[in-house]
Amino acid sequence: IKCGGRVLLDEKLLNGLIEDVTILKKLGLTPILVHGGGLGIKKKLEEQNIESKFINGLRVTNEKIINVVESVMTEFNKEIVNKLEKKSCKAKSITIKKNNIIYVEQESQELGFVGKPNRVDVKLLKQIIKDNFIPVIIPMGKNEKGQTYNINADTAAGAVARSIKSRRLMLLTDIDGVLDNNNKLISEINTMDAKNLIDDETIHGGMIPKIKTCIDAINNGVRAVAILDGRKPHSILFELFSDKGSGTLIRK
Repeated sequence: IKCGGRVLLDEKLLNGLIEDVTILKKLGLTPILVHGGGLGIKKKLEEQNIESKFINGLRVTNEKIINVVESVMTEFNKEIVNKLEKKSCKAKSITIKKNNIIYVEQESQELGFVGKPNRVDVKLLKQIIKDNFIPVIIPMGKNEKGQTYNINADTAAGAVARSIKSRRLMLLTDIDGVLDNNNKLISEINTMDAKNLIDDETIHGGMIPKIKTCIDAINNGVRAVAILDGRKPHSILFELFSDKGSGTLIRK
C-alpha cells in the first residue's frame, strides 16, 4: 500500500488508513506500507523559500532539497509507526539511515538526486515480515557508493511489490482513479489500454509515473494494481472486499 497526498496531512484520513491496515493485519493479510510526503515536502520547501521544479511529474532534487525530503519523510514515518503501535500492531520503520532496503541508480542528470530502484533487499524485508512487523518504508534509497536518493513513492512501492511478487499493489491518491477524456472514472483497464492513454496524453503529469509503475509491476509478477482515492473512507477495504471495488483496477 502506498499512501501519500492528503492522507498524510489530514489526521482523520490518516487514522482511517491506520484502522484499515490494522484490520488487514488481523485478517491474516500482510500489509506493507510505503508512504510519500509530497505535500509535506512542498509546504516545508515553501517555508524555506526553496523553489520546486518538476519534470514529468518527478521533483528535481538538489542537495538542499534532499535534506528537506529526508526530514519530512522521517517525521511522517514515525507518526505512522506510532499510530500502528497504538492499535497493537507491531510496525517497523525502514529508513535509509537504519535499515535501507532499496538500492538505486540515478534517474537522470537533470533530476539530480532522484533514483530509480534496481534492487530491493528482499531478505531483510521478509525477515521483518516474519517477525510479525508491518514494514513502514520511506521512499528513499542509496546507490552503490552510499549516496542518498529520493524516489517517487509510487515507483518505490512498485519496486517493493515486484520484489516479493505481491498479490496486490494499492496506490492511494487524491483523485478517484484513472479518468477518461470526459473525466469519468475508468473502473478497470488492462496494461495495453493504460499505455495508450499515456501516449494520447489522457494520462499526464504526475499520473504518468503512477501508471508506468502499475504496468511495470504487472509485467513483473504483481497480480493486480489498484489506484484508489485515499480521501474516501475505507477505500482499501472496499477495493479488496466488495464486488464493485473502489477506484481503478489495472490487470494484464
